[in-house]
Amino acid sequence: MYDPSQLRSFLAVAQALSFTQAARRLGLRQSTVSQHVRRLEDATGRALFTRDTHSVELTEDGEAMLGFAHRILDVHEQAAAFFTGTRLRGRLRFGASEDFVLTRLPEILERFRSDHPEVDLELTVELSGVLHERLAAGELDLVLAKRRPEDQRGEPVWRDELVWIGAERLRLDPGRPLPLIVFPPPGITRALALEALERQGRSWRIVCTSGSLNGLIAAARAGLGVMAHSRDLIPPGLVRVERAGLPELGRVDFVLVHGRRRTSADSAADALAAAIMAGGDRLHRRSATPRPAR
Repeated sequence: MYDPSQLRSFLAVAQALSFTQAARRLGLRQSTVSQHVRRLEDATGRALFTRDTHSVELTEDGEAMLGFAHRILDVHEQAAAFFTGTRLRGRLRFGASEDFVLTRLPEILERFRSDHPEVDLELTVELSGVLHERLAAGELDLVLAKRRPEDQRGEPVWRDELVWIGAERLRLDPGRPLPLIVFPPPGITRALALEALERQGRSWRIVCTSGSLNGLIAAARAGLGVMAHSRDLIPPGLVRVERAGLPELGRVDFVLVHGRRRTSADSAADALAAAIMAGGDRLHRRSATPRPAR
């Protein structure tokens, strides 16, 4: 009933919320992507998107179709792999940013391991800056991490706004240096936060440094200070800190970057990258919007 090519176009639009970006990601014309979505809507008898000249948003039926589309494509790919007899093999060294510790990335990796049992997947969780360095050194084959605004490497998975977060009971004294909770260098979020404060001329002091996201979250929940973090990935127990005169942090891209050296892991890396791009919406924490701290 539902054509896999139409489902792939639907998922790409749902992830990018843009027909133009979805077409670029899929290597198709925008008119083709629009036609795929229109035919899928005809097949379901429901509108999956509301769209105008400025925005594209999922409808309630579109949200429901997300789960069905993922499952249909998963089964389709499993059947194709079984009957064609293709088997990916080899060692795949995959690096993921600390930002994804609390997301649904493990579900994507679990399905990948189930679909490709003969791939030896080695996972490294580190700071984005460290992962980029290890990729350049040939120590990793594929990386899912943040990149700095001026960096053009990698395929965008999604773009998010960086915001200040902290404990709901936190109160900041404007007359004292801002208490900061940060990753150690070369953390990208750390660098962007310090650069924003320097531009504003705001004084600051570091009250906690940890290479572990869980360590930073614990310090923030204890009310030690504020930290810069992705708006869509705010951990439970923390809220966005607003109305404290803090500088804007801008946006950050989460990207997939392949190693430059050709290795036996290339096919496995391509397959994992495709799985992450197809399931990119699962990497967003879908929770109620936290109330801002004052």
